[in-house]
Amino acid sequence: MSDKENKTIPSGGGFLLGPSSPECLTTPERFSDEVRTIVETARDFMLKKVVSKSEAIEKKEEGLMVALFKECGQLGLLGIEIPEEYGGLGMGKVASAAASEEIGRQASFAVTFGGHTGIGALPIVYFGTPAQRDKYLPKLATGEWMAAYALTEPGSGSDALAARTRADLTPDGKFYKLSGGKVWISNAGWADLFVVFAQVDGEKFTGFVIERTVPGFSVGTEEKKMGLHGSSTCALSFSDAMVPAENVLGEIGQGHKIAFNVLNVGRFKLGAATVGALKYVLQIAAGYAGGRKQFGKTIDSFPLVQAMLARMAVRAAAAESIVYRTAGLIDAAAKQRAEGKEKIAAELSAVEEYAVESSILKVACSEMLDQSVDDCVQIHGGYGYSAEYPAERFYRDSRINRIFEGTNEINRMLVTGMLLKRAMGGRVPLLAAAQKAQQALMDLPSGEEAQGPLGAELALAEGIKKAALLLAGAAAQKFGTKMDERQQVLAGVADLIIAAYCCESLTMRALAAGETPTGKFLSSASRYYASGLPDNLLSIGRSVAAAAAEGDNAMLLASGVKRFLRYPLFDRFALERELAEMVKSRTGYPIS
Repeated sequence: MSDKENKTIPSGGGFLLGPSSPECLTTPERFSDEVRTIVETARDFMLKKVVSKSEAIEKKEEGLMVALFKECGQLGLLGIEIPEEYGGLGMGKVASAAASEEIGRQASFAVTFGGHTGIGALPIVYFGTPAQRDKYLPKLATGEWMAAYALTEPGSGSDALAARTRADLTPDGKFYKLSGGKVWISNAGWADLFVVFAQVDGEKFTGFVIERTVPGFSVGTEEKKMGLHGSSTCALSFSDAMVPAENVLGEIGQGHKIAFNVLNVGRFKLGAATVGALKYVLQIAAGYAGGRKQFGKTIDSFPLVQAMLARMAVRAAAAESIVYRTAGLIDAAAKQRAEGKEKIAAELSAVEEYAVESSILKVACSEMLDQSVDDCVQIHGGYGYSAEYPAERFYRDSRINRIFEGTNEINRMLVTGMLLKRAMGGRVPLLAAAQKAQQALMDLPSGEEAQGPLGAELALAEGIKKAALLLAGAAAQKFGTKMDERQQVLAGVADLIIAAYCCESLTMRALAAGETPTGKFLSSASRYYASGLPDNLLSIGRSVAAAAAEGDNAMLLASGVKRFLRYPLFDRFALERELAEMVKSRTGYPIS
């Protein structure tokens, strides 16, 4: 890799330090032929084999999900991230995201797919011994076996390290005897292999690879859930389960490294799957609105319905932009780091590097999908409340995304907390950037309008970054080591950081697309997205400022935030009509 290429890969969270370049952006418009083949294969499979069977999937028709899962494996879609030497395709996160997006059209299948390919198989890819990889990965790559990930317990959800499942080595040193239980385990009813975490000797948090047939291990009955009726979710029970000692995953007492790094992957893949859901929900809403007549007109001609369709399209574009930007960063970093270490270790290092961005995807994409499924139900009116229409299922299925893979509240705190921790450790020069933002408050406003295509949107993205840095710096100075106790402050700063990443990613993608139909839609989407940010972020910023400072200093912080969030006034209603017409012309997402 050349020096020029090295310089184009920012560190995790590095987007906050200044303007980014569209040149290093990964977008669907720039997919390689190999990735496009993955997209076509996954799309064809989902439309012909899975989406058409949604009703049967939701009723858990005996054997259907497992059969579809195995067919997915035969197509190579389960082994995209498994190295070639173990029967997979050995491709990176862009290909993985592209497949997950297409799979996201059917939520129950997406959870089954994601639970296997991400948090189920990748712990063995990243942390498994050569013997464990040889034994299990070929079966997982083809779909011969299904994997599950078991971390959560009745008393340990967000506080995962408080798990009480215990593992004790037998006197002969050949087995670990596990006792305890896990709850809310996706794929549990069908899985052949489980990645399980337990406390060795009651105090050393450790990962294990456990086969379903291990004596003393049992799977409970299916949970009755609000949504995802077609997926499997069960509790696990260990009653002196005898697990071979060679099935320890990673090192004794180092299970947190597995759990946290794999959760980063889970968050990333969740974001990718929601992109597919966002596009499909928009397609269903647009189709209904174009066929439903009231007062002698189709309802997609009514401005308030058009506004909902426009918002749904913009959310899909924003989510898509941040997902593939992040995927590209991880792949580029992995490629760069592979020059000095094993490929698998390089990829794991890259995943950890962009943990902040993965948490951003998890929060932003899950919340945008919730907003869009709500709009979809509203567009359907009373029919949206009926189980006879898919809108009702979308609404129920979406809700879990804000809970699993770490709640959105936890992830908001992680976004800010990880950045501050990296700043204190010298990995990201955020403190210097925060001081620079503070100094900018003393400079007189230039009064000049932003220049160039989408200049106002790029300027707003930079302004949001400065506001986030300003507030984070003030809060860190006031609260110091007790910052992690100020959850509202951490979450408030995170909201600004998330908005900056979305705004910049969407705008840069629009610039990269240029004067094309795709570029025209993305430019309009960028303006619409940006114009909706200042008022909401100003309210958040004022609250954080009041917590992070007092008196005149708090007022100075709040005025600084207001100044950084300047954005020109224009007719959002006209832009909604324009975007809605683009949706109407394609009966769905305006980009193929």
